[in-house]
Parts: sequence; C-alpha cells; structure tokens
Amino acid sequence: MSLIDSLSWRYATKRMTGNKVSAEKMDALLEAIRLSASGFGLQPYKILVIENPELKAKIQPIAYGQPQAVESSHLLVFAAWNDITETQIDAFIQLVADTRGLSVDMLGDYRGAIAGSLLGRPVEDKRNWAARQAYLAMGTALAAAGELQIDSTPMEGFIPAQLDELLGLEAMGLHSVLMLAVGERDAANDFMATATKVRYAKEDLVINL
Repeated sequence: MSLIDSLSWRYATKRMTGNKVSAEKMDALLEAIRLSASGFGLQPYKILVIENPELKAKIQPIAYGQPQAVESSHLLVFAAWNDITETQIDAFIQLVADTRGLSVDMLGDYRGAIAGSLLGRPVEDKRNWAARQAYLAMGTALAAAGELQIDSTPMEGFIPAQLDELLGLEAMGLHSVLMLAVGERDAANDFMATATKVRYAKEDLVINL
C-alpha cells in the first residue's frame, strides 16, 4: 500500500484481539521511531516496550479502564526527559562525532546552538519541549504502524503520575507523555472498524498563502 492508503486504513483501534505482532514487525516499528525527527536530533525521550500481561493489567486502571491496555500485543510508553543538561548534550555531541567520524571540537558551534537554545530555560519549559519531541515520534510511529499493517491506538488518557510511579520513571529521569497500544483489531467487537474515516476536506484544512 502507498502511504496515503496506509493512513486511510489505520484508525484508533478500540478493541484488539490480543494476538501478537511479529518480532519482525515490532523491530521495524521501533526502528521507524528511532529514525523519527526531533529537535536538533536530540531525541530527549525513551520508549518503554511492555509485553508482560501482569504489568499491562496494572496499567489498565491507570488508563481509565481502556481495554486496549490489556488487549494489545505490546504497549509502548513514550517517556520524555525530566530535564536537559550539559551532560546529556555532551553525550549527544559525542554520538554525532563518533557516528560521523568527526572530532568533538569540530562540533562546537552545533553544541553551542543546542545549549544556547535549551539550557537557559526553566526546567518546566525543558520538560515540555522534550514532551513535544515525543509527540513527533508518536506521529512517525502511527504512520509506520499503518504501513506495516499493525493496528494501533495512541493514548493520552491515563494518569501520568501513577504510571510514572508504577514504572519507576522518576529514577530514570523520565516522565510519561503518551502510550501507544499496538496489536490486531478485533473487527467483530470494534464499532469503529467499519466506520468511515472522518477528516476535514483539504480546502477546509489547508490555507495557501
């Protein structure tokens, strides 16, 4: 399928069968997320992949009882950094240098641009900026899931503080932003499986200047 066909096929799946997504498809989905765009390329988040049924059962009430939490094959938690520090920026610059065969000194202007943009902000602003990068990764994940024919449900409906406590995210320097349930649609029990996708017409959405 083309990308447009894949996006037309996908929807926020309300019920899933519990059948497992293959390891190959999961690897491809996670690779797409890894390659997603982010500000400066910094990727200020982690993706927690939850397959354990007992842990998913504990998450379900935190997610207001949504069935996808337990019916999914895998539950992905997008968790953003709590802060952005000199140490994290230096680690990223080292990664750039190692990947591209450069010296760290050659990247001084790049490091300065990142540090100048981020380090002087209040911590809450940095947390919010990191969370927005996680949303970019979620967009990539949804498009990739559609192309891979993996059903998915993006989930903002959960209690972040309780999920953070359950998963021990504070100790990792992280906070939960989004969840993505992935699996196989249960077409017989999902009233949305045959519903026509509703989107504004292009002329009502796009403003040409």
